[in-house]
Amino acid sequence: MIALAIVLAAGVLAPAFQAQAGLPGKLSDVEFRALVADLAEPDGMFRSDNLVSNEDTFQFILPELQKTVKPGGVYVGVGPDQNFTYIATLKPAIAFVPDIRRGNLHMHLMYKALMELSPDRATFLSKLFSRARPDGASAKSTPDQLFQAFENVTATRKMFDETMAAILTHLKKTRGFPLTEMDASGIEYILSNFYSSGPFLQYASSPIGRTRYPSFAELQVATDSAGVARAYLATEEAYRTVRTMQQNNLIVPTIGNFGGPKTLKAIGAWVKARGAKVTTFYTSNVEQYLFQDRIWDAFASNVAAMPLDDTSTLIRSCFNNCVSTNYSSRVVMLLDSMQDMVAAHQSGLITNYYDVLSRRR
Repeated sequence: MIALAIVLAAGVLAPAFQAQAGLPGKLSDVEFRALVADLAEPDGMFRSDNLVSNEDTFQFILPELQKTVKPGGVYVGVGPDQNFTYIATLKPAIAFVPDIRRGNLHMHLMYKALMELSPDRATFLSKLFSRARPDGASAKSTPDQLFQAFENVTATRKMFDETMAAILTHLKKTRGFPLTEMDASGIEYILSNFYSSGPFLQYASSPIGRTRYPSFAELQVATDSAGVARAYLATEEAYRTVRTMQQNNLIVPTIGNFGGPKTLKAIGAWVKARGAKVTTFYTSNVEQYLFQDRIWDAFASNVAAMPLDDTSTLIRSCFNNCVSTNYSSRVVMLLDSMQDMVAAHQSGLITNYYDVLSRRR
């Protein structure tokens, strides 16, 4: 009880697992802001805003991944909020979310503010969708019940304006984050998409006319390969896991190219200086673009500079080119040993994207 009182008095929300030695239980606002800035590379371009994942099977590998990756390590991942589902399940001590687009930083700052302002799932979704909290939404609601309830509520401009003002106040005044006018506009653009589309918001990509993408709600009611609902909004416990990390400044978004000269190396150096290991790296299908830009070798060298062990696992997605047992999806999630991938690269065994896709842990 005395130890718990000391932790609470220090303002640290304690996780339910043992972090690797040397990793902090909390970052101060100054440390958080410095990390976001110090890790960053110049803003880059991607063909899509990528507001919602297009990987409807991204949970499938979680039962297998949990057999290898233990809680308390370091997570690195790209893109929007599917990272939260991996974080809620794997329970790292700290997570880094580098992405080539500053827009992804805007999205994660928006999520950070909304989660810190929302004690439960229904409040979070109410703010995200600019819709009044529906009657009957409770801690016991299943994800299907929760999203069906919000589908029947109309968004209001008044609530959007109030939420947007609350986000900016929280980030700038409570957290002291130095937002520019462009940053504020970027956050407003993302929130406006959720305001317009609510739970039906989908990934958007050009050219138009490709296979239908899953909606935000569909991804949240999806399950893993064993039929277990693991999305970060599936249960209050999963949501609280992610929210606690946000409150402790332990989900660190930044701008970075996986094949760039700075971000991944700096993350690796930060982790190494604390005697810890990078345990999980979610790359989505970024490696496809790294090969197209002829910088995959630089990415592999960046991974080699990270502190790894035999549990360190890379998660990648394969679109259309891999055999799937789930014929309703064109996306297959793959697991790879990070150490083995580095060794294969250094031995000259990886020369193209298909060599990468053929790899399995």
